[in-house]
Amino acid sequence: MKILSKILWALLLLPALFLTSCSDKEVINDPVAQDRFDILKTYLIDNNMDLSVILTDWITTAENVYTIMTDADATNDYYIIDIRSEDDYNNGHIEWAVNATLGGILSAAQNADGKPIIIACYSGQGAGHAVTALRLSGFEDAKVLKWGMSSWNEATAGSWLNNTGDAAIGNASWEAPPGNLQANTAHDAPVIEYLEEDPAVILSEQVAKMLEGGFSGITNESVLGTPANYFINNFWAIGDIEHYGHISSAYQVKPLTLADGEYAYLDPEGKVVTYCWTGQTSSIVTAYLTVLGYEAYSLMFGTNGMIYSTLESHKYSTSQIMGYPLAQ
Repeated sequence: MKILSKILWALLLLPALFLTSCSDKEVINDPVAQDRFDILKTYLIDNNMDLSVILTDWITTAENVYTIMTDADATNDYYIIDIRSEDDYNNGHIEWAVNATLGGILSAAQNADGKPIIIACYSGQGAGHAVTALRLSGFEDAKVLKWGMSSWNEATAGSWLNNTGDAAIGNASWEAPPGNLQANTAHDAPVIEYLEEDPAVILSEQVAKMLEGGFSGITNESVLGTPANYFINNFWAIGDIEHYGHISSAYQVKPLTLADGEYAYLDPEGKVVTYCWTGQTSSIVTAYLTVLGYEAYSLMFGTNGMIYSTLESHKYSTSQIMGYPLAQ
């Protein structure tokens, strides 16, 4: 009888012991990605990589490149990377240039051996994305070849020769001077979610994502057709906007620095389209904003494709074609 009582007590105690042991176990939660925008922003500011720095001395001319590469001093030579297609490169390129893709630009730059890097593309626009990636990755003196291969030789100038125009003249989506810019209002910052907390690693990942996405350009036809679909930023001085006008519903957020908080005037929920005179500066801005987490686009060929005949400066013409030799 005593043995039976002990067995019954043991059976009664088992559920209690089971519940107690379960409740005493430590609950382990999987780590959750956190918004790292502020970490990245602080890192860029502290390491002299604000947008205003990236946009300092970022472009050079075909004349300068040719002069440097043909002088007697080999110690000042550039390392030239041509990011056009392999076929176009093979049909005619700068003698000293190597061929690479935009996505492979950081690998190609490893062979520069300390030389300053020049990026050549078709028009000087795609090169802006490459130079942004390089400058954010330690290649601080990387530069865009102004007007791209359209400045080197007439045989490689088709990109610019075929894309100047007056698409905005007479278009209902163009505000006549002095214009009517939208008032800047503050927004939340973009959200960049990572488990990682090291800002250098986050920056590297964001640059890689930007390059993987390729050149983020948009046509003036798309923007002029439905400007309300975009957050449009005219990257001109106010005086130029008042002189020429601007795309309807556009803002002016410039110089767009992180340190001064001007990025907050961009809408992280919108498609941010930046436009300038030629699409070369706006390519740099767009690549930088993409790294920051915005959905960003560069308006291709800038106002050279929209109000070309009225422009008094910052204008592509055949005078930009230097006629330098091509290698094959």
